[in-house]
Amino acid sequence: MGDVGGERFRGPSDLHLHSTRSDGTEPPADVMAAAHRHGLRTVALTDHDTTAGWAEAAEAATSLGMTLLPGMEFSAKHEWRSVHLLSYLFDPDDPELRAETERIRGDRMGRAERIVANIARDYDLTWEDVLAQTTLDATVGRPHIADALVARGLARDRGEAFDGILHPREGYYEPHYAPDPFRVVELVTAAGGVVIIAHPTPHGRSRMMPESVLHALIDAGLAGFEIDHRENTADGKRILRRIAADRDLIVTGSSDYHGRGKPNLPGENTTSDAMVARIIARATGTPPVYPA
Repeated sequence: MGDVGGERFRGPSDLHLHSTRSDGTEPPADVMAAAHRHGLRTVALTDHDTTAGWAEAAEAATSLGMTLLPGMEFSAKHEWRSVHLLSYLFDPDDPELRAETERIRGDRMGRAERIVANIARDYDLTWEDVLAQTTLDATVGRPHIADALVARGLARDRGEAFDGILHPREGYYEPHYAPDPFRVVELVTAAGGVVIIAHPTPHGRSRMMPESVLHALIDAGLAGFEIDHRENTADGKRILRRIAADRDLIVTGSSDYHGRGKPNLPGENTTSDAMVARIIARATGTPPVYPA
């Protein structure tokens, strides 16, 4: 049991879950129910570039006796690397942050339309097919195109869609806007939030940001790393743990649950009560939602 400022939460804690508001396959309430079935008691909904699922998730989580840390996964880019930044307990009404997420979502939508137009040159796929795989306020992205390809019988599942038609080598890929991670850290921190880099080493040291850049991000306000994640390599984890110890960072473990969109299961990695308490203590933007 953790205790922060007189308010209490319980572990186990999983701070990286997705719903149909971005690229998950279950509504926020169903995500909370799945988390509860897997024994979790503190969770974070972290849909890509949107807070649209917060209210539904909060109602469902508290009805099940769970604590919710409202969050979001910011899509960023450093040089050629895609960087995802888990952002917790920020003020969702901060004007600059809202403007940035709206820009990201708008460009994602346009990019998805361009990809579909490219694919439609060779396959029977329409933009309406993709919209049929989304929900209101969802951040539309390539996973929804993958689902449309599956629905059309052009792929067996998301994995085959990404390994096949949606792979860059097939020539249908289109780039999208993503802010620099330093800008994200600046925005979220200014909005009272806490930033953790999601799965920083999915391909080991060769694909992770240089250590000098990681230290510069820490100096700018980055709070920590998501280390216990199925996509991080053993070598990458060792590097991150060394940096985290040297810089006294927050270290998390999470599932990155997407429902049927990925094999990841709620609670397959968890975050300690001590680290959850540090996130809550550091945040000033919006409080956790505790059960009655």
